Amino acid sequence: MEKFDTLTGIAAPMPMINIDTDMIIPKQFLKTIKREGLGVNLFDEMRYDDNGNEIPDFVLNKPQYRDAEILVAGDNFGCGSSREHAPWAIKDFGIRCVIAPSFADIFYNNCFKNGILPIALPQEQVDVLMKDAEKGANARMTIDLEAQTVTTSDGETFSFEIDSFKKHCLMNGLDDIGLTMEKAASIESFEASASQSRPWV
Repeated sequence: MEKFDTLTGIAAPMPMINIDTDMIIPKQFLKTIKREGLGVNLFDEMRYDDNGNEIPDFVLNKPQYRDAEILVAGDNFGCGSSREHAPWAIKDFGIRCVIAPSFADIFYNNCFKNGILPIALPQEQVDVLMKDAEKGANARMTIDLEAQTVTTSDGETFSFEIDSFKKHCLMNGLDDIGLTMEKAASIESFEASASQSRPWV
């Protein structure tokens, strides 16, 4: 998993509440177990019309936000059914950080396991970031995970809270498999010892 330390990038504004996982990645795209390739269908029903053509007014179809790496959204982001495809699609599109007043618990935890930093901030601070994001591609925000800060294009800084273990995992690029592999030496030692003491197993 890619390490996350400092990110400076374009932020796309999505001032909508209750953006659920079916809006993020509709159910018809859940057949795959691959993490790659879902970015093109991120927010599919809002991005494309019935003929598959892009809807120009949707934020991620606008030229200034096509390379967005940060998403600023409304309250209760990622609610609805639990589907890991939602963070897969977000990450595959290129978004590495989502900022909102609150997140659904399962989606929030899935983000960390897939290299995405979800940041929960008070509504009034999200409102400031939303206005900054609305400036377009010339307004770049900076996320500093080590310092736990979000800085607007104008230099205004907000601090955010994050669980220390989740922070450690993101900064070191550790998913569940990576965490297990940190104990590889201990696992191998145990297996060798077990083989000697119980050779019949």
